[in-house]
Amino acid sequence: MIPMQRKPRNLAQGVVEQISSNIRQGLLKPGEKLPTESSMMAQHGVSRTVVREAISHLQASGLVQTRHGIGTFVLERPPAGLGIDAESILTLRDVLSILELRIGVETETAGLAAVRRTDEHVRELGAALAEMHEAMAVGRSAVEADKRFHLLIAQATGNRYFEDILTQLGNAIIPRSRLNTVELEEDKPANFNERVGREHDDIFRAIERRDPEAARAAMRTHLSNSRERLVEAQRRIESRIN
Repeated sequence: MIPMQRKPRNLAQGVVEQISSNIRQGLLKPGEKLPTESSMMAQHGVSRTVVREAISHLQASGLVQTRHGIGTFVLERPPAGLGIDAESILTLRDVLSILELRIGVETETAGLAAVRRTDEHVRELGAALAEMHEAMAVGRSAVEADKRFHLLIAQATGNRYFEDILTQLGNAIIPRSRLNTVELEEDKPANFNERVGREHDDIFRAIERRDPEAARAAMRTHLSNSRERLVEAQRRIESRIN
């Protein structure tokens, strides 16, 4: 008997998961062209908007590339590296798992950065933090500045393996790059941005004054708060479904 598949919580997510699975299993090979939008609409029973949203997610994950006027093609997969498959980080549950990993890794990263950082590291961290605050103040995406802030902390440790881990995870280290975090929290963007900004300020100040214990505590608080915010969002989503 073929097991019944769970209905995906999001139609686009269901298409993404199916195509990603086909790529991982080799059913869709590098260089191979994906079916047309019309074919995917018929195959998955979804609208053109859903198909286009799914393709957008696959592009962001580095799985496919669209060549205008020609079609969408499967990209060559990079080496597994540290064994963290960033392209599979697609759902809220996946992001929660990554946050648990980050709590373990980045708590120590912040502590080491506070001890080993240089004045140049502090200047670069301050610039990234200022850019993040500015973006949030005017309603622009702060994902790139946020990601750079965390990567700079990893660089400040002088241990390239910390940086390797965060680089391999890419945008997955910032939950709102994969999920609409503000919407999931049912909160006003200004309130969300204020809390997140304050958490980053605490991390920066501890590293700036070379206080490793405070840096560890600030990073753990920031990532644990991110996780708790998403756990609560997941509870709300599941209560609506059930």
